[in-house]
Amino acid sequence: MGLISTALLSASSTLSDSWKEYFYCDAIPSDVFVVKGIKRNSGGFFSGNKGSDNIITDGSVIAVADGQAMIIVEQGQIVDICAEPGEFKYDSSTQPSVFTGSLGEGVKRMFEEFGRRFTFGGQPAADQRIYYVNTKELVGVKYGTPSPIPFRVVDARAGIDIDVSMKCFGEYSLHVCDPVLFYTNVCGNVSDSYKLSDLNDQLRTELLTALQPAFGKLSEQGIRYSQIPAHTTELAAALNEELSSKWREKRGIEIVSFGVSSIKADEADEEMLKQMQRNAAYTDTNLAAATLVGAQAQAMQDAAKNANGAAMGFVGMNAAQSAGGINANALYQSGQAQKATNSGDKWFCPECGNENHSNFCSHCGTKKPE
Repeated sequence: MGLISTALLSASSTLSDSWKEYFYCDAIPSDVFVVKGIKRNSGGFFSGNKGSDNIITDGSVIAVADGQAMIIVEQGQIVDICAEPGEFKYDSSTQPSVFTGSLGEGVKRMFEEFGRRFTFGGQPAADQRIYYVNTKELVGVKYGTPSPIPFRVVDARAGIDIDVSMKCFGEYSLHVCDPVLFYTNVCGNVSDSYKLSDLNDQLRTELLTALQPAFGKLSEQGIRYSQIPAHTTELAAALNEELSSKWREKRGIEIVSFGVSSIKADEADEEMLKQMQRNAAYTDTNLAAATLVGAQAQAMQDAAKNANGAAMGFVGMNAAQSAGGINANALYQSGQAQKATNSGDKWFCPECGNENHSNFCSHCGTKKPE
């Protein structure tokens, strides 16, 4: 049950006059994984999908287009596969051809494991079918987190290491990378077609389960949740790694690209993070002094507008300054002293090149080399 490319036949061949059946497939819709081949006999008549039509006659021609992988099935088991575009003549007396095209050697190994063994002189099978597998990218597959998922936020500079609740949604694309596995473990002998909608609920559940550990890998790289839309390539790779045993190795499908339309942390968690980062910034005495000066300047403007008189307003402002026990001059002096102390302990971050004076990089959080 082998295939012979018609391009290898002589130019004077009478193939066009002698073929008995012609199998082909129109363009496969973008939401369909597998369709059954359409059969047309030499008289130009099309066959339906009745059981009596599930026979492939010797000498039949099978057409394969770009973005398709054709598989021949006998008694529910794959006997040949072709992922190279062109026209091929069917010959039941030859061994399987196995034209894997761009799908690689992995598909050939799967065929050797799951495919039916060829025997010379064997009787024709009572049920023979041709299926076309869509190997193009299936785009626009939507996903969304119905409930928040945790994301670990690490900021060494601010001393933050906490989990926040996060929601996200977007679209991703996938494709069939191993038609043999997909037919064997997913669709089987479908009567007409196997669509994305037949499998999408299961895929969505497994994808959302894999999102949490995939986000964890990004967090370990120091990527903040707000930066995730800029790192979708790394996220797709992390998801493929998490889903490889279920999707690639069992079903023969994998994620091509992963898009994030929106990602947002819980409002309370987001406000807490901002406050912690602001507090960490004020450990720089010069920044704290500048903030205090700004607050005092605003207080002076507000005092001048005081309805009870500017004098009373300034009295209240001076009382507030005294109550704090802190003045800007003291903070500036402390900052200058700290800068002088640190000037001899300068180092440059090996990761981002930022100049630092403390034990951690103020830009990316990398620890000072020993």
